[in-house]
Amino acid sequence: MTTSSVQRTVDAVWRMESVRLIAYLARRLGDVGLAEDLAQESLMVALDKWSAEGLPDNPAAWLMTVAKHRAIDHWRKQKRQHDKWGELVQEHTFLSQSSSPDPASLEDTVLDDDVLRLIFTACHPVLSPEARGALTLKTVAGLSTFEIARAYLVSEKTLAQRLVRAKRTLREKQVPFALPEHEELTERLAAVLEVIYLLFNEGYTATAGQHWVRPPLCQEAMRLGRMLTGYLPEQGEVFGLLALMEIQASRLPARQNAQGEPVLLMEQNRSQWDQLLLNHGFQALEKARKLGPSGLYTLQAELAACHGRARRAEDTDWQAITQVYDQLYRRYPSPVIALNRAVAVSRARGPQAGLVALQPLLSEASLQQYHLLPSVQGDFLFQLKRWQEAAGAFEKAASLTQNRQEQALLRERARAAYAQEHVL
Repeated sequence: MTTSSVQRTVDAVWRMESVRLIAYLARRLGDVGLAEDLAQESLMVALDKWSAEGLPDNPAAWLMTVAKHRAIDHWRKQKRQHDKWGELVQEHTFLSQSSSPDPASLEDTVLDDDVLRLIFTACHPVLSPEARGALTLKTVAGLSTFEIARAYLVSEKTLAQRLVRAKRTLREKQVPFALPEHEELTERLAAVLEVIYLLFNEGYTATAGQHWVRPPLCQEAMRLGRMLTGYLPEQGEVFGLLALMEIQASRLPARQNAQGEPVLLMEQNRSQWDQLLLNHGFQALEKARKLGPSGLYTLQAELAACHGRARRAEDTDWQAITQVYDQLYRRYPSPVIALNRAVAVSRARGPQAGLVALQPLLSEASLQQYHLLPSVQGDFLFQLKRWQEAAGAFEKAASLTQNRQEQALLRERARAAYAQEHVL
């Protein structure tokens, strides 16, 4: 087996198992940063061992066993926490005696509860809101510092420093790796919902790489959302987030063509939307409405539902969408919401109205490296037949995104604008 094929296998196993591995180690060791380090060490051992000896029958179980070895070695060297050491040794002995570990039993060992504990630990109030989100996306989603930095519109260096400080703070403050009591749990909920939705968004529109979408990230975010509805069945916003993710995820089959190229919402074949998932989203939204009050995610789910109910693109109720955006912006003013509102305004009242709504955002500092700003501007200009300006905006947008499929789409739109200019 070639080194490159082993690397691809290791990467695939890591993407699928890293969150459970880190969550399990964090529960045993009580240190999120140490758990991440030991998990990374196990990954390097796997790469060396599998390159030399070939793949084991169960790579995920093998990786978990190596991680437990690392944890045992750590406690042996530290000569403390002997009760935890003994517990790990017992578990390792049991797994070693099993000739072929059952993946289902492995998942039972690494309970989903551990993942929730990891999220709520990373979202502890001793950390800043920015640090909570960044740490959760790193440990739970396995996103790179670059991907997370793009999500928060900060530099990669700033994000890396934020992660280091966050892990050090959790260690120094001796934050317990446990689900908080109910009152404290609800206090941390906003941060938890934020990072789950950031995880979903990275899957729905990938920040970088060759692929337009990364469905496994969407699936993991929805799984976490469903787990939260079980823990907090009285929280309307939990159902609002789940509704938002399920309604949006229903479009995934239509978001790219057979070549993997992006297909924008208004151009999608809506018969390809996942109707079962769409209906689940509608049901979750109805539950959110009943529990109330409507917050950030429930209002966004209302927007998604407006699109979901339209059988054809031309049936979309843009007036209703604009009204929801007005509510959103009044309650949660942000440049990104204002940008999305400008798109809705253009659909409801025409591209010139959209351009007027967009104008204040062109000088917004936090959006200067955000590719969707010039992309939206280019779309308005194209509709107004200001071809050269539109082409320039699309080219700028292409230069700001790191997603290759999105770059290709934007450059094609720039060429189309130049072609119109040439025809005239």
